[in-house]
Amino acid sequence: MSDFLQQLRAGLTTHSAEETRSLAERLAHVLPRNATLALHGDLGAGKTTFVQGLAHGLGIQSSITSPTFTIFTIHRGPIASLVHLDAYRLENDRQIDSLMLEDFLITPYILAVEWPEKIASWLPETAWHFSLGITPEQNHFVRLDKSAA
Repeated sequence: MSDFLQQLRAGLTTHSAEETRSLAERLAHVLPRNATLALHGDLGAGKTTFVQGLAHGLGIQSSITSPTFTIFTIHRGPIASLVHLDAYRLENDRQIDSLMLEDFLITPYILAVEWPEKIASWLPETAWHFSLGITPEQNHFVRLDKSAA
């Protein structure tokens, strides 16, 4: 396991949105293709900012915003496609089945899920689970809680 993944398991603190994006960009270079990332955290924890960094690390140039109302967006890149899913408005796993998301998971891809607890039984066992939050000093933290690596 790389030193970077060990650091993520211990938890890393970022002091700006740019640092959070940079951390996620670095992660994009070590993630296996077809990975699913479950991004746990409250509103304002930096989940969308994290996904912006992933996109940049995958060579995606398009603007990344939260897909709260569209549920998911697909961003095609030269390394892999990024499928960004916001499950906040979903109430059960059946609703995600109706989205036919599997049809859009064309290899290679990275699936980043905000609010994964809403669709927990739908997520693959191999999902990488991250906790994102805000420290008492108003910095952000990212911790890798579970991964396939």
